[in-house]
Amino acid sequence: MSKREEFLPYALPLIEEDDIAEVVDTLKSGWLAKGPKTMKFEKQFAEYVGAKYAVATNSCTAALHLSLVAAGIGEGDEVLTTPMTFAASANVVIHTGAIPVLVDIDPVTMNIDPQKIREKITSRTKAIIPVHIAGHPCEMDEIMEIAREHNLFVLEDAAHAVYTQYKGITIGSIGDATAFSFYATKNLVTGEGGMVTTNDEALYNKIRIMSTHGMSRNAWNRYAASGSWYYEILTPGYKDNMSDIMAGLGLSQLAKLERMQGIRQELVEYYYAEFAKMPELEAPLELEYARHAWHLYIIKLNLDKLSIDREKFIEELKEENIGTSVHFIPLHMHPYYRDTYGYKPEDFPVAKGVFERIISLPLYPKMSMQDARDVVDAVRRVVERFRK
Repeated sequence: MSKREEFLPYALPLIEEDDIAEVVDTLKSGWLAKGPKTMKFEKQFAEYVGAKYAVATNSCTAALHLSLVAAGIGEGDEVLTTPMTFAASANVVIHTGAIPVLVDIDPVTMNIDPQKIREKITSRTKAIIPVHIAGHPCEMDEIMEIAREHNLFVLEDAAHAVYTQYKGITIGSIGDATAFSFYATKNLVTGEGGMVTTNDEALYNKIRIMSTHGMSRNAWNRYAASGSWYYEILTPGYKDNMSDIMAGLGLSQLAKLERMQGIRQELVEYYYAEFAKMPELEAPLELEYARHAWHLYIIKLNLDKLSIDREKFIEELKEENIGTSVHFIPLHMHPYYRDTYGYKPEDFPVAKGVFERIISLPLYPKMSMQDARDVVDAVRRVVERFRK
């Protein structure tokens, strides 16, 4: 068990010849902006997740923002979400003029705790944004029950949850709208990019129009052979649409998503078997109602069994040539949210406590089993050096 010679990045996309060919085909077609491939990608992705409608966007952030605006969320409204997420989940709430209200998390899944949602609902609460952290689904039955009781809009943040299922239902059709990410490190990549899915036709039409400046016709409708130059601005929308270059890559990636997920699953099973032998660590679980997308593999350190903290553990892994990350620094511990809303670290004790223990290890379909063995060996060496 010697130190790995080359640095293993925390995440890399799997780009193969079929992906390259699809993008080259787009470039040769002469249609680079939103056009036929974007519409094809929307149709195929909606079918994959079991939703009636989909709108491809230039990011998951745009997908979240468009969904909130289309739902009428605005000045003075309150939107419940989790502190254990990337800033986009709450930033988009602020951009509508609404107020993000944080709800602490479940210590096992690290998802928003449904039992604590009710405590935060007021007369100003208009929406809930549950975030499927790492690809493990939130407890959606409870969340939807609460939402229906209080007439709340549910926008699922599924940035990590392409392929995830909740009780046999693929994430993308449970909430009122669902936002996905196709960023370069995600399970399905388009470089940047995102998607909104919904079963609500009126919501879909609003999002679709707002994603391209509020125009009655997009470029494909106007410049294709059967199109017309005429358009009208129906609402002051945004420039949030996906391009055909990105959609071409998305189509290729979607076609092999099951294969890529199979590789992730093999790596996860190996990790779990090996890390189960180390009481200094807590491996992530897949609860019985879930199909985990395994976008991230997040271990929790049992710090009472180690003589170092999480920061030192990460430094030691870096010395072993293993890349890592942390998902996430809780929102209430960032300067903007702390200073604007007066949050203290202990306001969300579960999120704070989990944050101090977590490390995201490499997990992606470009990895080999030897890469995974190198990760396990490196973690084992650090544990053995600093075991109490």
